Amino acid sequence: MTTTDSQKKGKIPGWLAIPAPAKRLPDAEVDQKYPSMRLQVFMGIFIGYATFYLIRNNVPLVAPILTDQLGFSNTAIGVLSTSLLLAYGFSKFLTAMISDRSNARLFLPIGLVLSSIANILLALTGYMGEGAQAGTAAAAIASTMAAIMVFNGVFQGMGWPPSGRVLVNWFSTGERGGKVAIWNTAHNVGAALSGALVAWGFAAFGKSWEVAFWFPAAASLVLAAISWFLIRDNPEAEGLPPIAEYRNDPDKVESTKEDRTESTWTTLRKHVLGNRTIVNLALANVFVYTLRYGVLVWTPKYLHDVRNASLEGGLMGFSILEISGIFGTLLCGFISDYVFKGRRSPAGILFLLATVATILLYSMDAPLWVAMIALALFGGLIYGPVMLIGLQAIDLSPSHVAGTAAGFTGLFGYALGATMASTGVGIIVDIWGWGAAFGFMIACALIAAAFLFMVNGDEKRLMAERKARMMRDNVQMDTEAE
Repeated sequence: MTTTDSQKKGKIPGWLAIPAPAKRLPDAEVDQKYPSMRLQVFMGIFIGYATFYLIRNNVPLVAPILTDQLGFSNTAIGVLSTSLLLAYGFSKFLTAMISDRSNARLFLPIGLVLSSIANILLALTGYMGEGAQAGTAAAAIASTMAAIMVFNGVFQGMGWPPSGRVLVNWFSTGERGGKVAIWNTAHNVGAALSGALVAWGFAAFGKSWEVAFWFPAAASLVLAAISWFLIRDNPEAEGLPPIAEYRNDPDKVESTKEDRTESTWTTLRKHVLGNRTIVNLALANVFVYTLRYGVLVWTPKYLHDVRNASLEGGLMGFSILEISGIFGTLLCGFISDYVFKGRRSPAGILFLLATVATILLYSMDAPLWVAMIALALFGGLIYGPVMLIGLQAIDLSPSHVAGTAAGFTGLFGYALGATMASTGVGIIVDIWGWGAAFGFMIACALIAAAFLFMVNGDEKRLMAERKARMMRDNVQMDTEAE
């Protein structure tokens, strides 16, 4: 099956529409071109998605400066992050429905360019406020930043859906766990590099919070062009067969031609809102993202205020968490593919339960190096479930709605989960302290594991149906050969 069907309903401008299939290349050329094209498009979406994280939400990186220079409270800083994350959650879902009908080669870079512009505008709010009275400037800067963060969140939502479509189009079900795990480390690479890039900017231009926005944005504009050059939307447009045919590896969930010509609302109701598995994944994602961002967003502030780390030490803790997530994500993908034979839920549950111990270690009154080790362990564990839920969303839904299904889980993760992590944790810390915040995060880990346990039953059933379908198709092929 393919996501290239031009019969999909929905008005997309011709220049942005999914490219039509090209004339099929000879078999010899297919065998030669397919592997190199797969590597090329993978690098394109890896670089592109990593770049989104250079300019997603750099407020936590300069939270101590915003507090010292502008008097921002923990709640105010949380509201800034929430402005972006809430907009991003809705955008990831809504733009996914557009992305499923659009050319990923254009859709992703356009989002990067628009997000870069938003970050440059964030920096300009600070420079334009120079010379004003401190209280007046702080209030104006905070409100203006919150408004721009909403727009940045909307543009940031244009990254995951086209990347998910490219993964579905170019990589088949049997190999998708490992490939998605590798691709998913792009956001760890991007987030870690954001901390390094901001530190470099501080060294070159001084410790002004505005640098944390315009400097990464300038780099992102260049990387957006590189992503455009590398990405190709689908194999058929390049004269290649669909990936399921090329690797003889059908999807877990079949879709018919009628499915691919349904209206947007029918598709959404049938395959997403009415799909118990996708809904449970979305609910699990609420608590996974609360846990993820509850630690990540507040790492520089917690290390600076409680563990007496320097500003650079807080940035180091942020980067350590993200870098360790690379190895944890790859390990989790490997375990789900080879230990649990393609079942994702057991690996996600295992990793979530292990995060509880790392949060307890992180919250201990111990030397700073203990907190850094706890962050490394936490990062190595939490990004496995983050990756797996997105993978399950595209694995356990028909390929033509892969982006929409993943966007739906992202809507819940960001609109609810990340909101609780940013504003919610900020309020908890201001009223009850860090101990209560860590207790809240542990509860989130346990609830997320419970939802994945419910998904596990549906996943086993769908995989059994896929196995039966493959056996039936093989018997039919043998019969036709005779």
